Amino acid sequence: MARFLHTMVRITDPDKSRAFYEALGFRFERDMDIVRDGAKEATNYFFGIDDQDAVLELTFNHDGRTYDLGTGYGHIAVGVDDLAQTLQELAAQGIDPEREPYRVREGGSLLCFVRDPDGYRIELIDRSGK
Repeated sequence: MARFLHTMVRITDPDKSRAFYEALGFRFERDMDIVRDGAKEATNYFFGIDDQDAVLELTFNHDGRTYDLGTGYGHIAVGVDDLAQTLQELAAQGIDPEREPYRVREGGSLLCFVRDPDGYRIELIDRSGK
């Protein structure tokens, strides 16, 4: 069983992006800093719309980089009931993860990425709580 979770887009100005998406009817729900080696690498801003929670993730990288439109795409996230089982089923179809499943923070969900036929990244997030 799979469930669509969110789409991620990289941004360069969190305040302007938030104002734009709120103007479109999205509602800000929460933010989450990504910290690596003691330094804040990025901040994720999550937005819902209508009765859907956190369907859009805007990511601001704190290193000042800019993006071409084509590199602004990040990934689509899909929640799966059992990540190990899902990966076995995908492997049988010749679809392998970019790397072994991992957690981005202690206590976080187990996840990994696969790529579609065009190379777009799809994040698989284990929803089993394991």
